[in-house]
Amino acid sequence: MPLPPSLQASLDALPSTMGVYLFKDTQEKIIYIGKATSLRSRVRSYFQASSDDGRPQFAAIVAKTASLDYIVTRSNLEALVLEAAMVKKHSPRFNIRLKDDKKYPFVRITNEPFPRIFLTRDIVDDGSRYLGPYSNARALRSSLNLMHKLFPVRPCSFALPSASVKLCLEYQIHRCEGPCENLVDQKTYSHTVELAVQFLKGKIRNTIADLESEMAKAAEELRFERAGRIRDLIRSLRLMRTRQHVILDQEVDRDVIALARDDALACCLVLEIRDGVVLDKKHHILTNVIGVPDDEVLATFLQQFYLQMTYVPPQIHLPAPAAEMEQLEEWLSGKGSRVAISVPQRGDKVRTLEVAHENAENILVERRLKRERSRDQIPVAVAALQRDLNLPGPPRRIEGIDISNIQGQDKMGSLVCMVDGKPKRSEYRIFKIGSVDGADDFASIKEVVARRFRGLREREEKLPDLLLIDGGKGQLTSACEALQELELSAQPVVGLAKRLEELFLPGQSEAVLLPKTSASLRMLQVLRDEAHRFALNHHRKQRSKRMLKSGLDTVPGIGAKRKAQLLRSFGSVERIKAASVEDIAELPGFSQKLAETVKGAL
Repeated sequence: MPLPPSLQASLDALPSTMGVYLFKDTQEKIIYIGKATSLRSRVRSYFQASSDDGRPQFAAIVAKTASLDYIVTRSNLEALVLEAAMVKKHSPRFNIRLKDDKKYPFVRITNEPFPRIFLTRDIVDDGSRYLGPYSNARALRSSLNLMHKLFPVRPCSFALPSASVKLCLEYQIHRCEGPCENLVDQKTYSHTVELAVQFLKGKIRNTIADLESEMAKAAEELRFERAGRIRDLIRSLRLMRTRQHVILDQEVDRDVIALARDDALACCLVLEIRDGVVLDKKHHILTNVIGVPDDEVLATFLQQFYLQMTYVPPQIHLPAPAAEMEQLEEWLSGKGSRVAISVPQRGDKVRTLEVAHENAENILVERRLKRERSRDQIPVAVAALQRDLNLPGPPRRIEGIDISNIQGQDKMGSLVCMVDGKPKRSEYRIFKIGSVDGADDFASIKEVVARRFRGLREREEKLPDLLLIDGGKGQLTSACEALQELELSAQPVVGLAKRLEELFLPGQSEAVLLPKTSASLRMLQVLRDEAHRFALNHHRKQRSKRMLKSGLDTVPGIGAKRKAQLLRSFGSVERIKAASVEDIAELPGFSQKLAETVKGAL
């Protein structure tokens, strides 16, 4: 199949340099981002008939690509970093992505003379430092509360220094050193902040060492009260460390990453080991991984996970080699100290990986079970409606019909759909009614019901579990007549009259009155009101189009451009009527004969 000329021209103009390429759809939305050592070879390979890339989504990427763009880079490392940043920013449809990563919380250390430390979900580029992201917001809040108890970092949000801020209770209970009244200098306060940051990073051993030096110094300077407070803090930190789960004899920093897969989803779980202690367990769900090899999944995860990390441990253990591992090591080492990525083969390191993998698999299994339960579980309102109307099955799909017209003009019927109690707007339909004279709601209902169910049967689509008609006995009877003519008498249908919110059922002379607080009645009311709103909106649009229709629309030879030219030149239809034939004929594109036609028609 030949490519569009513009796309073929872009392919022919690709350079043979390294860089990042972007595939875009007809709306100029980025659908896929990749990197290549040769842009020309890699991008052109997508459009070769023999290429399938081993992925089910490959054909869809090519089919939806309407244009492409690229960015040339100076090195493979630069391309790797740029690709990760652009995937995170644009979230292309077909790229592997960390699901909902932007919602994870961070710890922010503000860029102020007297910094603050608090939880945030927004990254502000103002010089502040960030720790994270963290997958467990509750555990993070507990750590921050403990940090504020141990280290006197100010919890207030005042802009300091300030002459108007006074000491508060936090100073009296030794949880703040009083920077608001200059009771602590910036150097001492900054040292306290750094100790708190080390604590949040899990570097308790380093924190204790720093505090011991500080305690000795305070004792030498005869500041015994401060030395005593530091001594108590050291005891608390040592007690906390003994309660932590130590898994390694060596006091090392290491991230152990496991990968588990389930169809198009994958879970990468990170065990954060700091000073030989498991500090945190983070898991991230990745989408669009079906058909993608493990090495590429791991490489993509490392790119996106460490993109915003301020601290990367010197050791990263993987269950299998990642693609472009040397480049990843070089990039991560550029964030601080030297980083080594390895695949353990024996001993405690392998056993730690096995623990991480088991946790990752459990997360995927739990996620799948939740998804299946939510898919199979019948909402309370749906079950209540089955009970109240004595229906043969739960009405999980309900369709509602309403009629809208004004004195018989612009007649139309609306059809709205609700699945498991939630509107499904992609299934909404409008029916223009042409076979009914005047404002006959009964005949209009019959026409819309007949057209809807005839179409469903011809397309062999599933019928709704319940049909709701906006109206009373008359409207319900018309709907039933249409269903009987189509030999669909078994179709469950109900009418809802608005005056007393009465329910009318086929074959029952008396209306059914449900309690006003009934979940089933409320669901039907929502569907009925949605059908009315949908019909009214479209009716207003149709009426507006008719009322705005110009007298020029019926003039032979006058299209949209000439109509616009006339209105632009004369200002209104009334002024065109008042103009002479010669005035109209002088306009570009108008002849004497066409000007006479316009005048005659108006």
